[in-house]
Amino acid sequence: MAAWLGWQIESNWTDPFLFAIYSFVKPLSTAAILVVMYGIITQGNFESPIFTYMYLGNAFYKLFLDTEMFYSCAYFRDESETLEQAQRNKCRLIAAKLNLKPGLKVLDIGCGWGGLARYLAQIADVEVTGVTLSREQHALAVNSIIASGLDNRVTIKLQDYRELSEKFDRIVSVGMFEHVGVGHYGEFFTKVNDLMNDDGIMLLHSIGHMSPPGTASPWLRKYIFPGAYSPALSEVFPAVENNSLWVTDLEFLRVHYATTLRHWHERFEKNRATVAQMYDERFCRMWEFYLISAEMMFRTGSQEVFHMQLARKRDAAPIVRDYVTDVQRTYEMLERDKSI
Repeated sequence: MAAWLGWQIESNWTDPFLFAIYSFVKPLSTAAILVVMYGIITQGNFESPIFTYMYLGNAFYKLFLDTEMFYSCAYFRDESETLEQAQRNKCRLIAAKLNLKPGLKVLDIGCGWGGLARYLAQIADVEVTGVTLSREQHALAVNSIIASGLDNRVTIKLQDYRELSEKFDRIVSVGMFEHVGVGHYGEFFTKVNDLMNDDGIMLLHSIGHMSPPGTASPWLRKYIFPGAYSPALSEVFPAVENNSLWVTDLEFLRVHYATTLRHWHERFEKNRATVAQMYDERFCRMWEFYLISAEMMFRTGSQEVFHMQLARKRDAAPIVRDYVTDVQRTYEMLERDKSI
C-alpha cells in the first residue's frame, strides 16, 4: 500500500510545495502519510488569505526573525553560526558585490525594515534610498535609522519603485523579485536599466529553482505569499537580454535558505504561546506548516537562491572575481573597528 501511494504521489503531483511535504513524511507508515497529506490537501477550507506577510505586523516578525529583521535567506559560512551572524554575512556579501565607493547613491528596492540600507551606509559611507510598500516596515525602518544617527545618509520611502525617476550608482533588491510576476519581468528590468547610471551595478537576490518553469504552490500563494512565484533562470534571462544588460556575475545559495528556515522555525516554537495569543491555534499550525515545508523544499526539492549581478557596461564591475572575497574580509575588519 505504501509503495502504491508513493508511486501515485510521485507520478501525478506537480505541486512542488506538496511534493516537498511528501518527501518529508515518506519514511512514515502508510496511515501516517495518509493522515498528514489528507490534512494538508483539505486545508482548502480556510475562508480567506487574511494572514499574509505584509499585514501581520512588526511584533509578530520580531518573534522569529533576527535582531535586524531580515525576512530573506541568510548566508551561513558554517552551520554553527547564529542567525544574526549569517544575516550579517549576507549583508557583507551583497555589499562586496556592489563594489561600493564613498558617496555613491544606492537604491534598495523592497528594503523591508531597512537593515541592509543601514549596513551599506555604515560600512561604505554611501547614500541609500530604500523603498517599501508596507506602512509598518516603513515606520520601523525610519525610526531605526533615526536612532542609528543615519538619517542624513539613509532615506526610506513608502513608494513603488516604478514611480522613481532619479538615477543611482548602485541598485540592490533582496527578496522582492519573487513578487514581481513573470509577466512583469521585462518591466522590472527596463526600470532598473532606466534608474541605473551608465557605470552602475545592480545585485538581485531572489528565490529561484533549478528545474524548468512550473507553477507556484496554490496553498503558499493563497495563505502565505499572495502572488509570489520563484522563477526558473530560463524565465529571467530573456528579460535581462531584452534590456541589453550584462550579467557580470551569478552565484547560487543552494542550502542556505533551508538553514535560515530551520532557525526561524526554532525561534517560532520558542514563542509559539505568544503567537497563539496574538492570533490563534490554527494560525500557529499554518505557520509551522509553512516553515517546515519550505525548509524541505530548499533541502530536498528544486528551490535555491540566486545572486545575479547586472551592469550596463561589461567592465562596470572588476573583471577578476577575487574582489568579492577581498572586500568581505575588509568589511569584516571594519565592522569590528567601527562596532557596526
